[in-house]
Order: sequence, then C-alpha cells, then structure tokens
Amino acid sequence: MQQIQAPKGTKDVLPSESYKWHYIERTMRELCSLYGAKELRTPIIEHTELFLRGVGDTTDIVQKEMYTFLDKGERSITLKPEGTAGMVRAFLENRLFNEPMPQKLYYLNSPTFRYEKPQAGRYREHHQFGVEFVGSYSPETDAEVILLAMTLFGKLGVEELSLHINSIGCGECRKAYNTALKEYLVGYLDEMCDTCRSRFDKNPMRIIDCKEPRCREIVKKAPRTIDYLCADCKKHFEGVKACLDAAGVPYVIDPDIVRGLDYYTGTVFEVISQRIGAQGAVCAGGRYNGLIEELGGSPLPAVGFGLGMERLLAVMENNGVEFPKPPQVKVYFAANGDEARLKAFVLSQQLRQRGISSEFDHMERSFKAQFKYANKLDAQYTAVIGDDELAAGAAKVKCMADGSEETVPFDKLGEYFS
Repeated sequence: MQQIQAPKGTKDVLPSESYKWHYIERTMRELCSLYGAKELRTPIIEHTELFLRGVGDTTDIVQKEMYTFLDKGERSITLKPEGTAGMVRAFLENRLFNEPMPQKLYYLNSPTFRYEKPQAGRYREHHQFGVEFVGSYSPETDAEVILLAMTLFGKLGVEELSLHINSIGCGECRKAYNTALKEYLVGYLDEMCDTCRSRFDKNPMRIIDCKEPRCREIVKKAPRTIDYLCADCKKHFEGVKACLDAAGVPYVIDPDIVRGLDYYTGTVFEVISQRIGAQGAVCAGGRYNGLIEELGGSPLPAVGFGLGMERLLAVMENNGVEFPKPPQVKVYFAANGDEARLKAFVLSQQLRQRGISSEFDHMERSFKAQFKYANKLDAQYTAVIGDDELAAGAAKVKCMADGSEETVPFDKLGEYFS
C-alpha cells in the first residue's frame, strides 16, 4: 500500500526543528509585551464574505489563492488567507472599540492558507505573526509599528535587511492617481494579461503589483502614488519619515510598493532580505484606515504588519543565526531489574512535579544501552538504580560533565537536583 504524504506546499515541523520555533515565538511575545501589545486569536475558518469585502475581490488572494468550500449548511467558508481581516472582524464582534485606544493587538503562529506556487520559505499552509495597532491616526504609530518589526529582526540576529516605504494615499488621492494611471495604461490594454485588463476599470492600482513580465515592463514608466498625495497624506508621510529619522532607522522610499490587498491606505512598507529566494520581502504592512468601516464598524484608523514564520526561519538560517539549544534532560534514571524500573518510574514523576526534567528507560534496554541513550539525550546526570541501590535506599548519581559520582538518598533527590 502506498504511503500517504503531506499535501504539496505543507511542511511538518519535527522535534529537531520545533525548538527554533519556540525561540522565535518567545522572542515575539516578549517584544510585543514591551510595546504593550496583547494577543488575539481568531478561527482558522471565516465566512468567505469577510475576505471578499476586506481583502478585495480584485486581489490575487481572492481571485486565485483562497481555499473556499461550502460547508454542510451550504455556507461559503474560507480557510484564512491572511490575518488582518479576521482580526478586524473579531475586534468589531467583541466590541473592542469600547476599550481605551489605541488597541495594540498581535497574533502569533496563526495558520494561513494560500494556493500558490511553493518556493523558498513560502508554503500553501504557512504560519503568520502579525501586529495591528487600532485607533490612532498619528505618524508616530506607523513608525512604532515599523520599529517593532525592525527591532524583532535585530533581536533574532537577522542582518542584510532594507526597509522600503511608500504612501499610496487616501481615497481622495486615489481618485486623481487612478485617473492619471488609466490615461497612461489605456494604450497598453491589448498587451496586458487578462487579470490586469479586468482590473483596469475597477482597481487599476493593482496593475502596478502584477508579476507578469510584460505587465511589469509596461508599468515601469507609469505614474506613482507618491506624486499624487493630498496635503494631509503628504504631511502624514513626512511625519513617518521624521520619526524613522529620529529613531535612526534607515529606509528607502520605494514608489513601486502598493501592496497586494485592497484595504491599504497611506503608509505601506516592506522589509527586504538579500538572503532568500527571488522574492525577498520577509515582512510587509501599512495603514488600513478604511477597513473597519468597510466591515461594518464606525470609522477607525489602523496600521500593522504581517510576516510568515517559515520565511523568517529560512532567513535566520541563511544568516547563520545560532539558535539557543533546547533544554537538556536533567536526570536520566538507569535502572536494572523490574523493581528498580518501578522505582525509576516513581522517582521520575516526583522530580517532574518539582519542575525537574527527568527520564527513564521505556524500552527495556540493557544497562549498557541505557547509558548510551542517556548520552544521546545529553542528560546532565545519570542516576543508577540496581539491587544495591534499592537495598541502600539511595541512587548513585553521576555528573556527565566531569564524571564525578555521589550517592544520594531517594528522598533527597529533589533537593539535590533543585
């Protein structure tokens, strides 16, 4: 019978790798706590309408990448393709808008699904970390969110990164920009891909984000959003730059960044790595001042970012980051005989209740094989229990680092290893 394998674009996280995830997650939680952000967890599935309205029905995610199905009640359900729309739905449904502003929220290790071509650090099922600050229009908030992202990379030892920023303006800016963009693009319609032609009338700015080679060539000389900002959006973007300058954060103004989701307004940014694949963005985000209203709430501004955990891990490994080793087993009980095995079983449970990691033989190995296994576990101590030790009521404890030995009564082991 043929062995079943994991679906294409998914990846198992084995025990030999999971400790790296724990380290990254712990660092993220600690950093979010420093910024006053609290964790919000949302379901893995949402009603499809959430993403049609929130992400936008002209985006690649909605048009090409979502995993959507009808449930047994004939309701259209979608596996979560990104984190922000679900966060806003939860924010509104649970009336978090009644809490003091800003609301600083994050989600961590959130499963996300997109049907796209698997590539370096990018999978059809991946996991996201995202930060969302809701309620403030200030440019300082944009800069703080960006600074949180850059600080995270610094704490994780990721180097050779560049911060790219742009502004795509508000709805009023967009009207003037879309007019100018359509005037430029209209002469190239026959040369563009079907997707871009369908976006021409409804959402022409999405054409700037197209990955098709011919479309990318066409838009090289197209107008850019940053040249069509209204006075307020221009002032806001200047404020963001001033904050980044004051914090000593270098950046590149990149007018090609428009982001692939319809809800973005104003500031948009990407963090680019030189050490991963053809698409080097390891973090992306920006403002989405209209999304909460679009999903049924009162107007509230928001800004945030998201990053893929698998992609971040790949960048860290390509940077040669040394991960802290997983915790060692403190004590391994090597037992000889049935009575000694039972004693090792009981003592292991007692030590664990005191918060001391311990292990014993589950495989009925020989005494010699147990010592080899203790070495493979990298145990700090071995505690030998045989007939003599049972008679004396004490284990022979060996420190694996220096080879020193000591006899310790069974009822004193907890104190000895604490």
